Amino acid sequence: MHDIWNPWHGCIKKSEGCQHCYMYFLDKQRGSNGRNIYKVKNNFAYPLSKNKDGSYKIKSGEHIRVCMTSDFFLEEADEWRIDAWKIIKKRPDVVFILITKRPERIAQVLPPDWGDGWENVFLNVTCENQIRTDERIPILLQLPFKHKGIVAAPFIAPVSIKKYLSSQQIEQVIAGGENYDGTRPLDYQWVKSLYQECVDANITFCFMETGTNFVKDGKTYHLPNKQLQSVMAYKSGLQFLGKPSVFKLTPLEQADLFNHNNLYVKFFAERCQTCGYKILCNGCAKCGNCS
Repeated sequence: MHDIWNPWHGCIKKSEGCQHCYMYFLDKQRGSNGRNIYKVKNNFAYPLSKNKDGSYKIKSGEHIRVCMTSDFFLEEADEWRIDAWKIIKKRPDVVFILITKRPERIAQVLPPDWGDGWENVFLNVTCENQIRTDERIPILLQLPFKHKGIVAAPFIAPVSIKKYLSSQQIEQVIAGGENYDGTRPLDYQWVKSLYQECVDANITFCFMETGTNFVKDGKTYHLPNKQLQSVMAYKSGLQFLGKPSVFKLTPLEQADLFNHNNLYVKFFAERCQTCGYKILCNGCAKCGNCS
């Protein structure tokens, strides 16, 4: 996918949300072990890769999700992260989205010139249940980041974040069910309650997918197709655009970096119109596979 950067692969399970990790499941399908952690050499410098005409493959204004098959703050990746930070700093025109279950490690592994945070980095902590919510969000609120969010995925138990939203530091909340091996159910009422807390606080809420097993009105729906999950999440109406995130991105050395040709413009194909993640999505890569 054009909006994902995986500089390393593999992870060590951290908490309840990791029990049926999708990355472990998919690696097993390929005959690999998800615990095998390695630097992805052919993808490590992806944000700096260019087209034949010298333009960057990742255009200005894009939002790039980082380490979707690992954890950016994984201890085993400490050596590689030093160079990853340098790459992120070299693209102040691109937003890098980090999602972690290890916020307690972050303060000790930030770059020396971090200050009160870089404008192009958005930090999210995962909160799969109330225990992890009350463990991770207080740490998040103390960390020096310009942009902060919460990801309730896999959403495996009811969660309340109302007492944390008053800090006015949280910019968005994402919720989604569990998939693949050993899927645990997601209850519609959990999503609805979290949605209402965000609406009341004027904070963006995105219900991106139901997960394989979705419970509504006491009935369990089995939805193994991920596209259908996203459509059903969209149809739930539990999407809310609150106060917008404002990223003060800056250009690189090229004087024309933010001109029409280099500035990223989101494109949504027909199938994207009913996707639960659309309100936060980076847009379609126009690969033509769904035409």
